[in-house]
Amino acid sequence: MFFRKRMLAFLCCFLQLIAVPGRGQSPAAAVNVFLGTSGDHGQLSPAASAPFSYLSIGPQTDPHIHAGYEHLARKFTGFTHNRFEGVGCKGSGGILFVKPFTGNDARGFELFKISDTGTAGYYAVNFRNGMRAAMTVAAYEGMETYTYPKQTTEKKLLIDFSHAFNGAFIAEEHRVTGNKISGWIKARTTCGAGAYKVFFVMAFPDATTFRPGATAHELIATEKGNGTLALRVAFSSNSQAEAGSRLSRRPFETIRSAAAASWSAELGRITVTGEPARQKLFYSMLYRALQSPYLVSGKDGSYQAIDGTEQSSAQGAYHGWSIWDNYKTQLPLLSLAFSNRYQAIAQSVANLYRHGKKDYATQTEPANSVRTEHALVVLLDALNKGYKLELDGLADSLRAEVARIDTKTPDKQLEAAIDYWALAGIFSHLKQDAEAAKYLEMARSQWTQTWNQEFRDLSKKDVDRLPARNMYQGTVWQYRWLVPYDLKGLMAAAGGESAFISQLDTFFGENYYTHTNEPDIQVPVYYNATRQTWKSQKLMRTIALDTIIENYFNSNERDIGAYIGRVFKNEPQALLRTMDDDGGAMSSWFVLAALGIYPANVGQPIYYLNVPAFPAITLSLQGKNSLKIKVSNFAGNNHYIARVRLNGKDIGRTWLSHAEIMAGGTLEITAHAQPQQYGTDQLWLSDAGK
Repeated sequence: MFFRKRMLAFLCCFLQLIAVPGRGQSPAAAVNVFLGTSGDHGQLSPAASAPFSYLSIGPQTDPHIHAGYEHLARKFTGFTHNRFEGVGCKGSGGILFVKPFTGNDARGFELFKISDTGTAGYYAVNFRNGMRAAMTVAAYEGMETYTYPKQTTEKKLLIDFSHAFNGAFIAEEHRVTGNKISGWIKARTTCGAGAYKVFFVMAFPDATTFRPGATAHELIATEKGNGTLALRVAFSSNSQAEAGSRLSRRPFETIRSAAAASWSAELGRITVTGEPARQKLFYSMLYRALQSPYLVSGKDGSYQAIDGTEQSSAQGAYHGWSIWDNYKTQLPLLSLAFSNRYQAIAQSVANLYRHGKKDYATQTEPANSVRTEHALVVLLDALNKGYKLELDGLADSLRAEVARIDTKTPDKQLEAAIDYWALAGIFSHLKQDAEAAKYLEMARSQWTQTWNQEFRDLSKKDVDRLPARNMYQGTVWQYRWLVPYDLKGLMAAAGGESAFISQLDTFFGENYYTHTNEPDIQVPVYYNATRQTWKSQKLMRTIALDTIIENYFNSNERDIGAYIGRVFKNEPQALLRTMDDDGGAMSSWFVLAALGIYPANVGQPIYYLNVPAFPAITLSLQGKNSLKIKVSNFAGNNHYIARVRLNGKDIGRTWLSHAEIMAGGTLEITAHAQPQQYGTDQLWLSDAGK
């Protein structure tokens, strides 16, 4: 009886955990895994994956986009076991290739899709020849089933240990022991800058036999008869022994259920109630924001650092960074709504400096990664939000990073100033006031000199051109706002508040803004630093949910034909053309805008408010705290804030501190159809002079 009561209590709590309030549907069931999987509209895949796990089993099509799959493609070449979602450089990952086949010609055997389906943690496809493949992933354990036609006499699987996107394979070792294959694969990181190694174990049915394939890096697995060939696989960044320990004998559906539960547990940290189609878009975007960074430590806390040494962390270690892309959005989102993980994530960023951090990657990364510029901003942001970081002994490494920053072009000069400012803040936390003052002055001097020389004059013919002045994927108009830590100074440099507003009006009114890349995605909230805050409130809603005009694309194009439509759509061509999701950067922008809470300046614990996309939201916070967000007078055209109450008190402003949010309670936003002056007498704007 005691066991029965405990079991009923567990099931009750579990169902409460995964349910979307008012809908009875789990967050995982709301996810569309095919969002962003066609054309150059996100560079995403429908692979079976787990939250913060670098094991993802997904299809390889011909042709394919960066993550290995193209939704419109019919021809499949096989399946691979990892990918870094949403990144450029023609993709990253694609290791441990497998292909089901019959007969004697593995490479020539044709697989043509009839239909495919997927949910969070699960993917399946039916082929014209009667075959079916299904796969699921929970944590670092995956299972695949390959079902063959009735007339099959031998079920075969080609395994290619040398496969990787873009020829990124470096080396591998594998060995067969009974019905298992174990080994490791080493491949280049995203853009080929560094290298990472993955240990793996694959388990087949007991009667499976193995023979060499066409090369030393291939094996052919064979099982007699027809029916289904089941394959189990596990990954580790630490050892083959750890990978082997992650294999279980759980049935496929049990693993699939565990996958859905793990996704619902993470996605369910934010519950939204409102229009069902918008809910599905929200959870599909949030799903993309939770793919990385990857948990790379084992149960005992051991992990491999980026210098190849074995380390240990009681709180866990993460890796797999795309910080230049997502430091403005995805990492702040995690710090806000995933504080249960963020302490370990932020400390993992800090530990990069302890073990030889590079701007992109070392040759001994524990997992696939992209780039880590602006990690200093991430550290300062965590410190100012109350996360406790161990920085002892890192000062020299922090100084060395800013000393080697590339400042050859105007955009990089402004980017360098951001890091100088962030390092000043870090030294302030370390009680090294002289160093703090030094780097703060470096930031002020760098940005003002560059801005006056390159960005003040908007009469030059190239200010709206792409490319211009050797800057990276951005125009003069787009980069001129990259002083988020000193809007007071930027406003003065622009000629005062009126001139600043006028220039913002031109920037957005003439469609010089772009949402296809990250350089200016913070600018829509800048009106919040002025007495026309309502313009940011309308902009955030418009970009997130309504029609925009987009003139710029990441193929260095302009005036080839503007796109007019929505930025975020719940379909395979989900994002703007050439707009990569970049490790959750763009999907997190949407999530933050939909929540109505957006960072005022990453590195400072302040958030600007806009009217959320849902009438009711709940954020799970630290411990048992939660923040309930309610929108009064919620309606389609009510974009403007008329009043903000926090725990029943009218706060008279349209911004909140991180501490206020983390304390939990109820935030009530009253929406209005017309612009309001509410909060304009209590503005918050960044000021590097403070």
